[in-house]
Amino acid sequence: MTEASKIESAPFFLDITTETCPMTFVRTRLLLDRMPAGATATVRLTGKEPLGNVPGSARALGHAVLSVAPETAGREAPEDVWLVTLRKAG
Repeated sequence: MTEASKIESAPFFLDITTETCPMTFVRTRLLLDRMPAGATATVRLTGKEPLGNVPGSARALGHAVLSVAPETAGREAPEDVWLVTLRKAG
């Protein structure tokens, strides 16, 4: 199983690469709301606004941002695909 398919098969995974702000965090918030406390989720996103807004908004709600990393090493521009790992507060 590849690393990408492991991430996509995780219980809490959200691909918002086709979404634009503010829907990127709306969809992320809906995911967080249905998760149990302490669970982790991986959010796949792209774009400067989502890259700043999703982790920032999650932190503002008290959730932990465990990592923000490019999906592909060496592809680290905001328009590239990023993986944000969040842990639900509680």
